[in-house]
Amino acid sequence: MNKKINVMVETAIMIALAVVLSFVKVWSMPQGGTVSLTMLPLFVLAFRRGFFPALLGGVVYGAISIIFDGVIYHPMSILLDYTLAYGALAVAGLFKKNYLGIVLGTTVGTGLRYICSLLSGAVLFAQYAPEGQNPWIYSLGYNATYMIPELIICVVALVILYKSNKKIFLAAKED
Repeated sequence: MNKKINVMVETAIMIALAVVLSFVKVWSMPQGGTVSLTMLPLFVLAFRRGFFPALLGGVVYGAISIIFDGVIYHPMSILLDYTLAYGALAVAGLFKKNYLGIVLGTTVGTGLRYICSLLSGAVLFAQYAPEGQNPWIYSLGYNATYMIPELIICVVALVILYKSNKKIFLAAKED
């Protein structure tokens, strides 16, 4: 099969998995943000196919998630909370496919998503900060309450997947 078709099909499958996993929430925060396995297939895509397919997958997933579960308070939230935030996970595809690379890539990708959420929270959702609290400090803490557990879950799940079958992270030889 043609390599481009394989990449497109795998990207579509990972987006679909991310959408399905977005409905399985461990917990949700009151003003948005959830702990789920949504990022897991997007990270697998990044490690398996690299930065550009994962960037496309993340941006498309972000756009689709607006349809299913999105709340848009401001046009910038489309970028910061959805498309750019999930597209940022693609940076994991720049890391080596080994234990350290998986941990670092997942951490950096999630960290970039966290920065998008931090900006959104501090700028677009500042009114939710408690009276007298700096919106940047509030956004740091608020977003950490769901982003850190999601990072830990993804790192553990990706390391287990890698340990159980490294082929999941490798593109097929015939591509």
